[in-house]
Amino acid sequence: MPGRPVEVAYFYQTKWGHHDEFLELFTRNHLPVLREQMTSGRLLDIRVQVPRFHGDGRAAWDVMVTLVFRDWSAMEDRSDREIVERLFPDHARHGEEERRRFAILDAHWDVPLDAVESTTPR
Repeated sequence: MPGRPVEVAYFYQTKWGHHDEFLELFTRNHLPVLREQMTSGRLLDIRVQVPRFHGDGRAAWDVMVTLVFRDWSAMEDRSDREIVERLFPDHARHGEEERRRFAILDAHWDVPLDAVESTTPR
């Protein structure tokens, strides 16, 4: 819906033994770009979460990043290249680390979310 915030959950499943490396690369190379997008107003909120305990595999994810975009047009805007170029002058190193970040994943998927009004009386 135009004009309304859009929330998207991004799920990452890391290869066994690479969880810490993924978080380090994400925090160093991607989180600063997201924070810049908050400054510009494209993003309204960023949450990075990991499960507290190892489960039985049903969650199938190791890192969940939830972004709240200003609206659908902000979500579809892919103009973060200039932010990357400004924040990371060593483009070759940044590119290598981003390729590595995705190489150590078993899976990655995005889920746009719709809020459901609570029917529980208060």
